[in-house]
Amino acid sequence: MKGERSKFYKPVLILLIIGFMISVSFTQKTLNASRATMGLTRLTPLENAPPVLAFTTVALGGFRGLIANALWIRANDLQEEGKYFEMVQLADWITKLQPHFTTVWIHQAWNMAYNISIKFSDPHERWLWVLRGIQLLRDQGLKFNPNEPLIYRELAWFFQHKLGAFLDENHNEYKQYWAAEMNQVLGYNKEINFDELIHPQTDDAQRRSSILREKFKMDPVWMKEVDTIYGPLEWHLPEAHAIYWAYLGLEKTKNEKMKKDDFVMLRRVIFQSMQLAFMRGRLIYPDKNSTEFTYGPNLSIVKKASDTYLQMADLVPEMRDNILNGHKNFVRTAVYFLFTHNRMTAANEWFSYLRKQYPGSVPDNMTLDDYAISKVYEDSGGTDPVRIRSALEGMFESSFLNYAIGNEELGLGYERFAEKLWTRFQEAVGKMSAHRVGLPPLDDIRREVLKRMLEPDFGLEPVLLAQLRTRLGLPAAPAGTNTPPSTTKTPIPPASTNGPVKKQ
Repeated sequence: MKGERSKFYKPVLILLIIGFMISVSFTQKTLNASRATMGLTRLTPLENAPPVLAFTTVALGGFRGLIANALWIRANDLQEEGKYFEMVQLADWITKLQPHFTTVWIHQAWNMAYNISIKFSDPHERWLWVLRGIQLLRDQGLKFNPNEPLIYRELAWFFQHKLGAFLDENHNEYKQYWAAEMNQVLGYNKEINFDELIHPQTDDAQRRSSILREKFKMDPVWMKEVDTIYGPLEWHLPEAHAIYWAYLGLEKTKNEKMKKDDFVMLRRVIFQSMQLAFMRGRLIYPDKNSTEFTYGPNLSIVKKASDTYLQMADLVPEMRDNILNGHKNFVRTAVYFLFTHNRMTAANEWFSYLRKQYPGSVPDNMTLDDYAISKVYEDSGGTDPVRIRSALEGMFESSFLNYAIGNEELGLGYERFAEKLWTRFQEAVGKMSAHRVGLPPLDDIRREVLKRMLEPDFGLEPVLLAQLRTRLGLPAAPAGTNTPPSTTKTPIPPASTNGPVKKQ
């Protein structure tokens, strides 16, 4: 009996095994289809990898994670040894082994842009590493993860913080390098015709549109939408690109199950970058024959910058108080900027808005002039004549520098602000104390500052010096000499108080 059971035991097991294998084969097909649909397949072979690594990767299949861990350890060792180029190659393999693991892309890009870049003293070498970090996220990370909000956020942050902020000692060089990159598409100081890039009709437009799409991975359709909502923006500067990638991240992931924190981070990049774009989102080329530029505020986007704060406050009610406090500070700054740029109508409108939106933020009896001057008093020591005179000299110096670079409205604003500050100080100390702590005549201060700026030791570049003399109606100085400036204040034409600031 026992022998008869054992006789059929093995054939039955074999049949069961065959049946199970057939069933698994059907199930495996379904699983493979689901993996492909959900983007979970990890079978892309490594490119440019040593044969041993390529073979091992294919052979181990699901054990790719073990290889990746070993490469992570080796990459960290190489970084500590200063072997950065070898480390970058390992990082490339790691991202190929784990292409859908968001942290891999963020870590490697951050490492290049922040950790490795500062190991070099040359600004251009630093920039190349920062650019590599941007390219890793933009060109490859989003290719494998087009709906991953954290990659969009990190890419936007690089533009806002690494390129746009002032924490890196080479931030000015980064801005210059990035402007040079964008000149391939936009040209120097050129207004953007988005429709021309969307539907190029000429060979030049097709070339620039192709560079924009293929090299910078940017869509002019989205650019136009971003510029309509938040602009006009200066696309040579990093703030515009921070807004672009954050906005694109919100749009691309709006149908995904995003974590609320991811949503908040993308929104925060937008309103913080809008604040930066307002304060210095305009390029001014002092020398029209040079590619070097300085910055000016983009006063035309003040309302749109304000609206982004309010939208964020409505969308994130638990952070509403903090966001509105930031908005109040922004409006206070906006009033001061508009005042100093001689935009008196707009300054008065936003000053009234500040009172209405945030009651008690400004004393009821304070005028716009009082408010603007009080901000200078806060920084200048109130009735300290030494510090007030220093502030006045700084205003005149800023005024003349802005005249030299063609920023007429700001130059005029500083002059008029200096007049108001001088008058207010003299009234504050009174006639009885004027002989003790009073200031010299304002024209004397202005003349002294101008004379100092015309001296060779001041260091003003020859082009700017010539432009300043022309603007003030002074004769050109003979070679190696200086012509004494006029003792009479040069009349200054009135500046427009309406409309956006024209691009210089």
